[in-house]
Amino acid sequence: MASQDNVSRSSNGDSHTMKIALVTGITGQDGSYLTEFLLEKGYEVHGLIRRSSNFNTQRINHIYVDPHNVNKARMKLHYADLSDASSLRRWLDVIKPDEVYNLAAQSHVAVSFEIPDYTADVVATGALRLLEAVRSHIVDTGRTIKYYQAGSSEMFGSTPPPQSETTPFHPRSPYAASKCAAHWYTVNYREAYGLYACNGILFNHESPRRGENFVTRKITRALGRIKVGLQTKLFLGNIQASRDWGFAGDYVEAMWLMLQQEKPDDYVVATEESHTVEEFLEVSFGYVGLNWKDHVEIDKRYFRPTEVDNLKGDASKAKEILGWKPKVGFEKLVKMMVDEDLEMAKREKVLVDAGYMDAKQQP
Repeated sequence: MASQDNVSRSSNGDSHTMKIALVTGITGQDGSYLTEFLLEKGYEVHGLIRRSSNFNTQRINHIYVDPHNVNKARMKLHYADLSDASSLRRWLDVIKPDEVYNLAAQSHVAVSFEIPDYTADVVATGALRLLEAVRSHIVDTGRTIKYYQAGSSEMFGSTPPPQSETTPFHPRSPYAASKCAAHWYTVNYREAYGLYACNGILFNHESPRRGENFVTRKITRALGRIKVGLQTKLFLGNIQASRDWGFAGDYVEAMWLMLQQEKPDDYVVATEESHTVEEFLEVSFGYVGLNWKDHVEIDKRYFRPTEVDNLKGDASKAKEILGWKPKVGFEKLVKMMVDEDLEMAKREKVLVDAGYMDAKQQP
């Protein structure tokens, strides 16, 4: 799907009037929702994707148009990597974007304990490589680029809630520490070079497109299979952990709004409500008439070396300056995810019953 052809000129200093955005992490949950949002706004969107033996573009397949269809293909994909500085600079020079959204990351907290070097290289140093590529491109071309850095509420770690833009960071994982580094690199490039660079400190945001190894999606995916008889047990870790959960589709609007302001700044994006994993279980299982206690078992292997107990954001600055507020509440979000995964489980059961699949996975 990735192509080097049909790259349009930027509206910044050229005759083309369409705004152009460059998105790293376009194949992820946030990247797919942001791309949909930007396309609706009339943007041309270029996404950087990593080469893989397996296609990983499922989240954006529904909006992909073959680049040979020049008049309709406003989303284009290109091979690059945050670990490869030359590819980042090359695509900036070719695409000439007006806005850059750095969403790419090794974003799984638990996995970051397993691969800390890689996590730091991509999440922290990768952001630095992209910032430097943007800075040098601006110096060489005289163009203006607005830059968005995806931060995380995990940066606050053990700092008590509520957490705002002025709350001290106390990261509790290699992922969180790497996000802190990326945050301060972004602040430094803004202050040192006058770069229009914003940090979005987004609290947990979920959707039916969330990866299946993240706890919310792990729950709803298993729940669908349990409901249709493909699974009986769900194994989890710390169900007392409390998080500020919102809908990813709402949060991408906040990313865009940050880059539409007169001056760059940093913003917390959150629902300002906190719920435990146990509450998520109660709402999701209760929605389909099941008792979670009949199916959930605690497995210590899913506990982190250092836990983050409670994250709850104070998004008053985003509300006041950006005019942003979440549209989807906690229960609506949970039910949205359950509905989607229940339908997926029903389709899976058809294949299992017909002998095309073996319902392995968990007991």
